[in-house]
Amino acid sequence: MLFTDRILAALASRCVRLYSALKLAALAVAMAAGMTNVSNAQPAWPLERPIYLIVPFPAGSSPDILARTLATPLSKRLGQNIVVENKPGAGGNIGTRFVARAPADGYTLLYTINGPLVTAPTLYQKTLGYDPLKDLAPITLVATSPNILVVNASFNGDHIADFVKQAKEQNGRWNYGSVGPGSASHLAMELFKKQAGIELAHIPYNGFPQVITGLLAQDIQASFMVPAIAMTQIKSGKVKALGITSLSPVASLPGISPLAMQGYKDFEAISWNAILAPAGTPQAIVARLHAELAELLKSDEMKEKFSAQYFSTVGSTPADLTKLMQQERKRWDSVIESLQLSLD
Repeated sequence: MLFTDRILAALASRCVRLYSALKLAALAVAMAAGMTNVSNAQPAWPLERPIYLIVPFPAGSSPDILARTLATPLSKRLGQNIVVENKPGAGGNIGTRFVARAPADGYTLLYTINGPLVTAPTLYQKTLGYDPLKDLAPITLVATSPNILVVNASFNGDHIADFVKQAKEQNGRWNYGSVGPGSASHLAMELFKKQAGIELAHIPYNGFPQVITGLLAQDIQASFMVPAIAMTQIKSGKVKALGITSLSPVASLPGISPLAMQGYKDFEAISWNAILAPAGTPQAIVARLHAELAELLKSDEMKEKFSAQYFSTVGSTPADLTKLMQQERKRWDSVIESLQLSLD
């Protein structure tokens, strides 16, 4: 009997230890599940401080106006205060570099045009201080807008074919104006010159008001301009539009045909706005921002407000914005390299 009692006692002790181990394991699983639920319940922006939307251009500029147009309704959707802050300088590179180096916590975002993202890396190889494709996380392509090819109102012709024919007859004696080397107005014309097979001398100016003065004085014969500037002059009858640089017509620019539909297939030189974050920003934050922005940009209210600035809303996926940046970089790199142009 003593031997039997010892066996039974040993078995009982093992059962107690096994039961205790199972209880501990179950408790650990329950705690882990609880921690996961708590983690999932945490808001994307847990700290009580605002999101800063950095605009690397001056207050009152087109990107500033559009950033502020989005900030208020986006803030309401997120339940998070958004502060638009201007950090201008170096063609948008200073503010873009600031965001590229900011903490990747979702509290710093970038609203910018295409220049600092696609042409700056080649124009400023020594001094840029950031790599758009490595140091920034795309969120969405906000909107696009074409440039307008304008000439003096006295120009004898109404179509791009008239301009190309006469430019060839002038054999390099005509000039075009831009707002500076490496600007969109400069690179767009260089791309068009190549496709059209014409020669035009480049005259850079400090800004579009000076370009317009040059056009009116006929010191230059043409220029690519942003619609917000060009349309005022077109409506006043001082200059004439020959075409726009989008592949398709734009509703806010009725009656102005794309160059791509006037014999220059695939010619495109658009301006665009995008929102990005520092690389490494949590995917949950990027996804939330994209979802809210895409929905917001579909609204009639946003379409109308952006159209007033001659922009068409988009709301692309982060992947599509990345693809656009890569394609645009390739397109404009070839133009910049052919000009052997550096702004360092």
